[in-house]
Amino acid sequence: MPKIMSKKRSSAAMSSPYVLPPSRQQSANSIFKMNTDIGQHVLKNPGVAQAIVDKAGLKQSDTVLEVGPGSGNLTVKILEQSKKVIAVELDPRMAAEVTKRVQGTPFQKRLDVVLGDVIKTELPYFDVCISNTPYQISSPLVFKLLALSPAPRTCILMFQREFAMRLFAKAGDKLYSRLSVNAQMWAKIDHIMKVGKNNFKPPPAVESSVVRLVPKNPRPQISYEEWDGLLRVCFVRKNKTLRASFLGVTSVLDLLESNYRTWCAQNDISLEEGSAESGLLETEHVPGPAAEDGEEEEEWDGIMDIDDDDDLPDFFKEQAIAKANQVKGTRRKKRGKVTELVREKVRSVLEDKTGLADKRARMCDEGDFLRLLWALNQEGIHFS
Repeated sequence: MPKIMSKKRSSAAMSSPYVLPPSRQQSANSIFKMNTDIGQHVLKNPGVAQAIVDKAGLKQSDTVLEVGPGSGNLTVKILEQSKKVIAVELDPRMAAEVTKRVQGTPFQKRLDVVLGDVIKTELPYFDVCISNTPYQISSPLVFKLLALSPAPRTCILMFQREFAMRLFAKAGDKLYSRLSVNAQMWAKIDHIMKVGKNNFKPPPAVESSVVRLVPKNPRPQISYEEWDGLLRVCFVRKNKTLRASFLGVTSVLDLLESNYRTWCAQNDISLEEGSAESGLLETEHVPGPAAEDGEEEEEWDGIMDIDDDDDLPDFFKEQAIAKANQVKGTRRKKRGKVTELVREKVRSVLEDKTGLADKRARMCDEGDFLRLLWALNQEGIHFS
């Protein structure tokens, strides 16, 4: 007679009411659900983590700032090569997890976990910054790091691939923007490596890249507010000519006139008031290259193109918006002598002194913007 096949013990065990099915076993082993709304994508590939730390060129005497340590995969590798790690974490669950990970080890005394938002936190001194950056704070973090004094020696930061490419884009590139010019003015930026989405848990919807920022030392001796104010005007529409950006938008001229009046008052320069002979001033349309895109010029509200409106953190945006609101007025007003004077000064700088009138912002490099800023400042035209 054929043998009766008995069930294997493992099969019986699996049918036991005391054993969780595989799907529930996986969730039971998870620490907690990641909050992707605040950019929680933990780097799980130890090889990538080690490569990031190696690129930082750490010394045993270095204090390292890590933004968003997560479960500590990158933190442990940093601790192996540095003196101290300051880990800034927004999520209390993650802060507890990374603290627990080094508890009872030689690393415990060398890890300082700071609970809070890194953008709003006053950071202590550190030598190097290494970060698997939450994508939502990419731009604010870059400019916060570059504004620190003393500046860190180097920053190794992981960003969304497109944001990283914008950081080191050159004049003429499709992704060249105000962010590119601003960041490259204050730091030397290099692309380190690409990181695929499968190296994270949970995987993000986009690919990532690691960049190295080395703040310039000594720092450029220009006013950040002046520099960014100029770029803000130039990149109102980066495909428009500079003539159109400055002379084709009434609210830009209003802003420059307001700043010119302030500069004259500070330097005891008298102004001839009164109406110009040309009468009323309306929103102007600059002929020629400015109209090539088939768009009409429009009032500027202090905000950039949709692809540029996240270039700077909120504390810079708010200042610019407040300034723009001060100069907003009617689209039709009397043309004054001061307005004509400012307009002529700007025209002279663009056409006669720099020859940049017909050049588009996306084709101008750092040297072009510096020449333009210097020439405008010489005429008393300021942006802060």
